[in-house]
Amino acid sequence: MANTKLWDAVKELKTASYKWVDLTHELSPETPHWFGFKPLGIEKLYDYPEAPMRVYQYSNPGQYGTHVDVPLHFNPNGRAQAEIRPDEMVYPLVVIDKSKEVEKNKDYVLTVDDLKAWEAENGRIPQGSFVAFRSDWYKRPAENFDNYDDKGIPHYPGWDLDAIKWLVEERNVGTIGHETADTDPGFITSSENIYPYPGEKYILDQDRIQFELLANLDQVPATGAVIVCAFPKLKDGTGYPARCFAIVPV
Repeated sequence: MANTKLWDAVKELKTASYKWVDLTHELSPETPHWFGFKPLGIEKLYDYPEAPMRVYQYSNPGQYGTHVDVPLHFNPNGRAQAEIRPDEMVYPLVVIDKSKEVEKNKDYVLTVDDLKAWEAENGRIPQGSFVAFRSDWYKRPAENFDNYDDKGIPHYPGWDLDAIKWLVEERNVGTIGHETADTDPGFITSSENIYPYPGEKYILDQDRIQFELLANLDQVPATGAVIVCAFPKLKDGTGYPARCFAIVPV
């Protein structure tokens, strides 16, 4: 008799005992994206009634909207997108909620102390997990995502480098994610440092992937959910829009 254990698991996950939360921004020219990129381009190639189908051609940078970054993005010797294994698309999900702090301080930086405080309340961050920084930044209009001041300096939250190092070296997490377009806070990425993306470079240098511009983390609990982030098997790819969703026990 065939083993249907996995089929039964899928059937169970689609019952009222679980909810499925889309963590992805809708992809369009209005989608929030890194300031250095042009909006999504759309060209209609075929349409009815002249043709039997409707087809569009899209043009966009790899790191557009909700997306994955793979090691090759910041490391010339890192793995490309096609080398990422399918099991690296599914993780236990840990959500670190700092939305209230970010509301008061747009330059908020998530620290090791924040992670230790989270563990004191929720338990140890599991090995191989996806740790997401919830800031509720996804709720901002795309045109104000970088939150520039009068001097043109962006102000948005991010990870402290030591916090990412702690997650990798002390907890051996699988990956990290956040709602902003950068891993590092705005005042770091806009600085005159030789390398203004220390957090992003570190996590990718550890042969880990990461995810940016997540949405709806406020609909997911601190613990207990599973996250799935799927993306194309792109040859030599450094990153690409991803469809991320969480499966949450009710």
